[in-house]
Amino acid sequence: MGDFAALRAYGLAFPEAAEDFPWGHTALKVRDKTFAWLDESEGALSLTVKLPISRDFAETFDFAAPAGYGLGRSGWISCRFDAGEAVDLDLMKRWMAESYRAVAPKKLAALVTGQD
Repeated sequence: MGDFAALRAYGLAFPEAAEDFPWGHTALKVRDKTFAWLDESEGALSLTVKLPISRDFAETFDFAAPAGYGLGRSGWISCRFDAGEAVDLDLMKRWMAESYRAVAPKKLAALVTGQD
């Protein structure tokens, strides 16, 4: 399973997670609120997540930057990996879990530990 497929499957396993395709990208949502955007075009993988706790840490990595369209001010981080570049799937999954917990209703968020 490739990195995109692994992250997509991980995100869709969260309680009430669903997939949508606005603007041609994969959006993972919980109750119509996006918690992650995934894209894989021209061999590059991108993941955008909301990191209210880990944002400053995330920005220390070369592959991560504040998300565009003003979302960075709200704690959204975009990660981009070029074709052939190694992806730390464990870290990306932890960040995806943090994003889910930040967006999901409290009762659903409490079901996700982020250490799966």
